[in-house]
Formats: sequence, structure tokens, C-alpha cells
Amino acid sequence: MPAGCIVETVQRIHPIEKPLTFPTLMASPPNHRKLSLFDSTAIITGSMIGSGIFIVSAEISRQVHYPGMLLLAWAVTAVITILGALSYGELAAAMPKAGGQYIYLKEAFGPLYGFLYGWTLFSVIQTGTIAAVGVAFAKFTGVFFPEIGPERLVFAMGNFAINTQQLLAVGVIVLLTLYNFREVKSGAFLQNIFTVSKVAALILLVVLGFYFGMKGLGDWSNFSPAFPDVMTLATIGVFGAAMTGSLFSADAWNNITYTAGEVDRPQRNLPLSLFLGTSIVLVLYFLANMAYIYVLPMEKIQTADNDRVGTLLFETILGENGKYFMAAMIMVSTFGCLNGIIFTAGRVYYAMARDGYFFPSAAKLNKNHVPANSLAIQCLWACLLCFSGTYGDLLNYIMFAVMLFYVLTIAGLFVLRKKRPEMERPYKAFGYPVLPAIYILLAALVALDMLIYQTSASLYGLVIILLGIPVYAFLQNKQQKNGRLS
Repeated sequence: MPAGCIVETVQRIHPIEKPLTFPTLMASPPNHRKLSLFDSTAIITGSMIGSGIFIVSAEISRQVHYPGMLLLAWAVTAVITILGALSYGELAAAMPKAGGQYIYLKEAFGPLYGFLYGWTLFSVIQTGTIAAVGVAFAKFTGVFFPEIGPERLVFAMGNFAINTQQLLAVGVIVLLTLYNFREVKSGAFLQNIFTVSKVAALILLVVLGFYFGMKGLGDWSNFSPAFPDVMTLATIGVFGAAMTGSLFSADAWNNITYTAGEVDRPQRNLPLSLFLGTSIVLVLYFLANMAYIYVLPMEKIQTADNDRVGTLLFETILGENGKYFMAAMIMVSTFGCLNGIIFTAGRVYYAMARDGYFFPSAAKLNKNHVPANSLAIQCLWACLLCFSGTYGDLLNYIMFAVMLFYVLTIAGLFVLRKKRPEMERPYKAFGYPVLPAIYILLAALVALDMLIYQTSASLYGLVIILLGIPVYAFLQNKQQKNGRLS
């Protein structure tokens, strides 16, 4: 479809000039603000730390080749993410209701844009991540129980097969979904336990890496030469594309905004938890990569078996037992990450259903004031993605889309300052307008870089977003007919 036709279709489906009334956005479970600052920070931290930090540095190092460039990729990721979190704080404090980014885009640009985000979130971003993390948990469980693995088939028909690894992934997804049918504080309690555990484990990785490194296993010369002699435009382009892994590992930092309607003192706790959670994780990520390089030469990082750099580090410093220790760490990390991402996104589909843009049953709360139907629908689709075997590709396709939505959301900060000057803003974005503008520029450059160097994956992501336009048109037409009938 030509670009002009797309724009014309969008304008016909949703004329931008039609104003929204803010009260229509107030979709959240009422009077159940039970998440404290610690809970909110733990949700962010626990959702961010999964298996990526233990794996993606291998792929990044193969692309950038130099230790300084590897560290720079994580440093730039940290800057981009923290700038985004600081800017998000204003939106979260001004609109502390269930739905997060869906609400911000809807209020700034209209319901079509909010729907396209929610559509993409449900199609692949959140459900694909749930499937991938569930399989990662099962994969490392297989280190202790050999019966769990991709080669252990329980059913096969033609090209379709189900293995024990997929079954365990589905089982843990269902288990955590059912657990989160309980009141919000129960989900937060479990998240707190696993977040503290995985942060402690990541700190242990850093401490043991440097400790044994200084005992003779480390070599500071591994950091040299840190950068190429000449930094060409092509080098910068490859560097930007390599950041896909670090950005994905640092993603999910905005998940707390999905549950904003259940956060105590949201005007204070949302912005503060966004800053604290992202800062804690990204500092640990950078230090972990310092430990990797100190103990492991770049050639070993680049050639780590199945890209498991964390496992290689522990095997180097602890011997054969290091493999089992690392597997246990990743099981804790992925289990906590899985709980966090299951726990939060159901609130987005709840808000969409309240607006008539998702399954109507998702708009209902159970006796614990939790959108259980929304969580169940999310669970079903994530489980199907586990069996599809394509969730890894889907995540690659969608990273370009994720960056586009982040750019659009922070741009909405500027739009809302002009469009809704009367809106109460308990917290105003730090460094506005300079820092939010820098974030938009950096994130847009990364997205452009992905489009140039990862063209196929980026275009697939764009196609998934655009497929939401006819779905939106159908739902809006259905709403209009229902309105006329009533």
C-alpha cells in the first residue's frame, strides 16, 4: 500500500482533530492502590532482568569486535533507557491509570495510535517475550533434568512437534498466570522475592568475576585495544544495529506504568521507581560486562557455547560446578522476569477492553479486583507462541516497532504540553525540553539504523503494526453500529 494511501486511510478511520475527553481514559481498578515504591521498583527491576544479560553480549561482541565498543553499547543503552524513564515519569504521574503507554499514546495522538500499540503488545511484544522467557526457564531447568529438552518429543505430526521443554514453559506460564489471579499485593510479594534474589545473583556474578579475576584469572589487557583506530560511518552503523540485543535486555522498564492504577501515591512513586529501577539494572549490566571482559578475552566471549557468556564465566572461575550454579541463577532470573511481565501487561488489555478495542470479557475484574480474564487471554496466546517455535523471530521483528513506539510516546510529552496545558503534572520531565528531545533523537537514530542494517526484520515489525489498522477500523465500525442500535 503506498504511503499516501496509508495516511489517507488513517485519517478516514480516525480524524486527528476530534478531541478526546480525559475522563474516558480513567480505566483502572478503583480504590486498590496497594503497590509501594519498593514494589514498583521491584516490578521494573524484576521485569528487566531476564536471561539477556547472560547471553546477548556474545552476539554484540561478534558485531563490534572491540571490548570498548561492547561496553559503549551497554553505556549508550543505559543513557537512552534512563532518559526515556525520566521522560516517562511525567506521563505516568499525570495519568496514573491502568494501561500505561496505551493511555499516553491515546491521549496524545488519538485512539488509533493507542490501539496500534496495544495490538502490537498483545500480538508479539509481551506475549512473545513471555513465551521466550518461559522457554529460557525450561531450557536451563534441563541442565538439572535431562528429560527436559527440545529433542525430548511427546507428540509429533508432520513438521509439528511438541517437546518437554515447551510443555514446561507452558506449565510455568499457566502457573504464574493463575497465581496472579490473586490480589495485586500477592503478585507483588512474589515479584519482590525473586527480584531481590536475582539482583543478589547478578551482584554475585560481578563480585566473583572481579574477585577471581584479581586472583589470577583476570587480565586487564583484555580491554586493549578498546576501540578501532578509525571510526567510520559503517562502523557506527554496525554499532547501532548491535545495540538491538542490549536494548532488548534493558526493555520492560516501562511495565510498571501498565499497573499505574494500583500504585500507592503514584504521582511520587511512579517517576521515582522508573528512575531507581532502570538505574539499578543498567549499572549492574555494565559491571557484569566489565567482569566478562576482565576474565574472558573477546575471542572467548564471541565463541561462547550457545552464546552463554555468563555460563562460560562461571565455568572459568568455578569449574564444572559453575555450569550448574549459573543455570540455577538463570532459572531464578527468568522465573522472576516471567512473573513481572505476566503480572503487568494484562492491565493494558483491560484498559483497551474498557474502550471497546479488545475482547469484552477482558474488561471484567475478578473478586480480587484483578483483570483475570485479560491475564487468561494473554496466557493462551503466549502458550500458543511457545508451540509455534517462531517467537524468537517475532521478537527480532518487533524491536524496530518497540523503538518507534518509544519515540512516539516521548514525542507525546511535547504534544500534551501544548494540547493539554491544564493537565495536572505532579512531576515534570527532568531537563525538559532538552533531555526528552535528546532521547527522541537517539532512539530515532537507533530505529533508523535497525531499518538500514536489519531491513527485513524491521519491515516485518512495521507490517505487524500496520495490520492493526484494518482491525481497528472493524472494531470502530462495530462500536458505531452498536451505538446506533442502542
